[in-house]
Amino acid sequence: MRIRLAAAALAVAAVLAPVSALADSTPIGPLPKGPTTTITAKRGELVALALPKDPKLVWRFARPAKGAGPVAKQVAETDAGPSVVIVYRIAQRGTVTIAYALTKGDTSSKAVKARYFKIRGL
Repeated sequence: MRIRLAAAALAVAAVLAPVSALADSTPIGPLPKGPTTTITAKRGELVALALPKDPKLVWRFARPAKGAGPVAKQVAETDAGPSVVIVYRIAQRGTVTIAYALTKGDTSSKAVKARYFKIRGL
């Protein structure tokens, strides 16, 4: 019985840990203008967004800038050579603009640069 309770507690902690980590990030303030990349893909397809690495700064998801509903859902993120690559799966029809901000870390609210991705799901 104790083993099951301990396993259940570990499972709950594993699920909630990423959520609390996201909640601790400082919100990003106003975003500067930046380039916008437009991508069109069919429902179920994967879309990869590449952001150039910076040795002193980090890319952070700023906000879905425009659009309603989960048109694209993030499924992976990795470092790939000189880039940070974020992979989304197209979940439904529609359009959403996703913004990423380059900041001095998770505690910085000031965006140094921004990149915008307009994703159109078919």
